Amino acid sequence: MFIHNKRLQYTVRVAEPNPGLANLLLEQFGGANGELAAAARYFTQALAEEDPGRKDLLLDIATEELSHLEVVGSIIVMLNRGAKGQLAEGVQEEGELYRALNGAGNDSHITSLLYGAGAPLVNSAGVPWTAAYVDSITEPTADFRSNIAAEARAKILYERLINITDDPGVKEALGFLMTREIAHQQSFEKALHSIQPNFPQGKLPGMPEFTNKYFNMSGEPNVRGPWNEGGAWEYVENPEPAVDGGDGLATVTLPAEDQQVLEAMKIRTASDPLSEPVTGADLGSGYVQGKDV
Repeated sequence: MFIHNKRLQYTVRVAEPNPGLANLLLEQFGGANGELAAAARYFTQALAEEDPGRKDLLLDIATEELSHLEVVGSIIVMLNRGAKGQLAEGVQEEGELYRALNGAGNDSHITSLLYGAGAPLVNSAGVPWTAAYVDSITEPTADFRSNIAAEARAKILYERLINITDDPGVKEALGFLMTREIAHQQSFEKALHSIQPNFPQGKLPGMPEFTNKYFNMSGEPNVRGPWNEGGAWEYVENPEPAVDGGDGLATVTLPAEDQQVLEAMKIRTASDPLSEPVTGADLGSGYVQGKDV
C-alpha cells in the first residue's frame, strides 16, 4: 500500500521558465534511463524476490524512484509554467508564441503542443514510455548487475543535464537526484556481493575448456591487458573457425520422409549456373536479348 506525502522529497526551486530544458528533462521522466523505468524495474523485481533483505531494499528504492519521478515532473512543469498558459490562452502573436515555445533547444513539437507543455511520459523526442525499458530476468545476480548499470547511466544523464543549465535551483535539485543514483549503486553492489558466489550468474557452470579462453577475433593490433592475459586466461592468437574441433558446418538428422521432401524441393528450386537470363533490370537499362538499344 502506498500513501502519498504531498511534500516533495527535495524542494524544487526554478528561477525562470525554460521550455527547452523542460523538454530535455523528459529523458529522466519517460525515457529509457528515467525514474519511471527505474521504479518499474525495482518494483517488479521486488515482487519476485525471495530474499527478505533484497526484497525490502528493492521496495525502498522503487518507492524512492517514484518520489524522484515526482521531483523531475515538478521541475518540468515549473519550467513549462509560462508556456502552459500561453498555449492554452493564445495571448501572444503566432510567431512570438512559436519562438517562446521552441527556444533554447525545445525542438519537439510533440511535447510542446500535443501535451500542452505538461509532463508526459515520453522522452525528449516525444517517444512514449514502454515496459521494454524494464530488463529484469528474475535472477538476482543478473538483475542487480543491470540495476547498477541503470543507476550509472542515470547518474551520467543527470550530470549532462546539470552541465546545460545555469538555473541554480534546478542544478541543486538535479545534483540531489544524481547523488541518490550513487547511493543506489552502492546499495545494489553491496547486495550483489552479499550473494556468494555470484559469478557466473545462474546455476549452471560454463564449459571449462572455454570459460577462461580469449579469442583474438579482430586481427592486428592485438591489445593485451587484464581482460585477456594473466591469471587463468588462455589467449588464442589465431582461432580456428570451429573451436570445438568439428568441421564448423550445421547438420541435422532428418527422418527419411522429411529427407525425401527436402531433396524434391532442392531439385525444384535449383539454380542453373550456366543460364544468362534477361531480367527486368536488364530491360529497364535498355538491354534486350543481348543487344543494346
